[in-house]
Amino acid sequence: MPSRSNSEKALVLASLMAPNADPFYGALADYLTDVLGRRVRSVDKVDWTVREQMLHTGKADFGFVCGLQYVQVVDRGLADLDLLVAAVPAGARYCDEPIYFSDVVVKADSPFQTFDDLRGRSWAFNEPTSHSGYNVARYHVALKGVPVGYFRQVVSGEAHQNSLRLVARGLVDAAAIDSTVLEQELLDHPKLAGRVRIIDTLGPSPIPPGVIGRHVPAPVRRALRAALLAMHERAEGRRVLALARYARFSAVTDLDYDRIREMTQLAETVRLSGETAILGPVLPDDTNASRRVNRG
Repeated sequence: MPSRSNSEKALVLASLMAPNADPFYGALADYLTDVLGRRVRSVDKVDWTVREQMLHTGKADFGFVCGLQYVQVVDRGLADLDLLVAAVPAGARYCDEPIYFSDVVVKADSPFQTFDDLRGRSWAFNEPTSHSGYNVARYHVALKGVPVGYFRQVVSGEAHQNSLRLVARGLVDAAAIDSTVLEQELLDHPKLAGRVRIIDTLGPSPIPPGVIGRHVPAPVRRALRAALLAMHERAEGRRVLALARYARFSAVTDLDYDRIREMTQLAETVRLSGETAILGPVLPDDTNASRRVNRG
């Protein structure tokens, strides 16, 4: 294990993922601290927009962001960020690839059986820079040839977990939820599992990547990437990965996110509804989610 230098500045990790992933990123920071011999600090107590700006301005050294946010930042030159790694979720549906899905959920006792049944109904999304909650739904509707008004009303709950509970309470008919967020949320809150059901799955899509600032020295970048890619080879690394139900981290390139670019190009031709309302947080006391949630 490398010796730790007290003189080195801590590396700052900023995750834009859902709050139910916070325990994983805290444990990941601790793991990397031990492996690298240099303190790694996870920032998780501030609004996700603050963390996003930390990544954009170099106040955070590396982090995990939605794939749509990544391509927007890179293609528009909004920040000096490069790809670091991407997670490979455990589970047969992920085929040992760095992908994920958007599961379309409805209230368990609703009459809806397919995505087509949702035309003219209400829809919730988390926020407009989310691929899994917003962009992929517009892409799916675009494939159906309905450029405007597929849904009667669209509401923003500002978080996947908010959208999920809007559906569970019958306040909104349906939403697309990041499959990894949904799996974790139903584990954390088992009663929710009986209140919603999945009627369709959109995707797969490239999973939200890890990114790193170009200001980080090359030797540190190489060491960090190597530590992440080798996590699954160590017992403690496997324990930490299991907190997020990840099998391992994988190397990725910018070309791997061209699929999101292609989907976005078509998605931008669609307006889901003529009316959008913002409901904001609607969560009970049994969860840590709040407006500081994002999630790819």
